[in-house]
Amino acid sequence: MLDLPYQLLANAVLILHIAIVLFVVGGLVLIVVGNLRGWRTVNSLWFRLLHLATIGIVVAEAWLGIECPLTTLEMWLRARAQVSTYSGGFIEHWLQSALFWDAPPWVFTVAYSAFGLAVVAVWWRFPPKPVRRHPGATRV
Repeated sequence: MLDLPYQLLANAVLILHIAIVLFVVGGLVLIVVGNLRGWRTVNSLWFRLLHLATIGIVVAEAWLGIECPLTTLEMWLRARAQVSTYSGGFIEHWLQSALFWDAPPWVFTVAYSAFGLAVVAVWWRFPPKPVRRHPGATRV
C-alpha cells in the first residue's frame, strides 16, 4: 500500500523542479526578447542575479558530478511512498519525461555549460540595471 502524503510531496517536488527549469530557459528567452522590444523590467538586477545564480548552480552541479538535490529528494519521497520512480498519473508521467532524459552525464555537462555561457553572453550584451527610485519617492 502506498503512502499518499509522500507521493503528493514527490509530485510537488517534481512540479517545483519543472518550474525552475522553465524559469532558467524561459528567463533567458524573456531577457533577450524583452531587451529587443525595449522592456526595461527584464533587466531588473534582482531578476537577473537570480537567473544567473540558478544556472550557475546547475552548471556547478554538472561539473562536480553532483546529482540535483531536487531529483534526490523526489526519488527519496517516491521510495518512501513505495512507488516506482517512473509510474503514476498522466501529468506526472509527462512532467518526468520532460525533465529526465537518458544520456551520458557528459552530454548534460556540455549542454548546461553552453546554456550557462549563453546566459553570461546575454548578461554582457544586455547588462542588468539597478532599480531607480523616483526623485520624489520616500523610503519606508
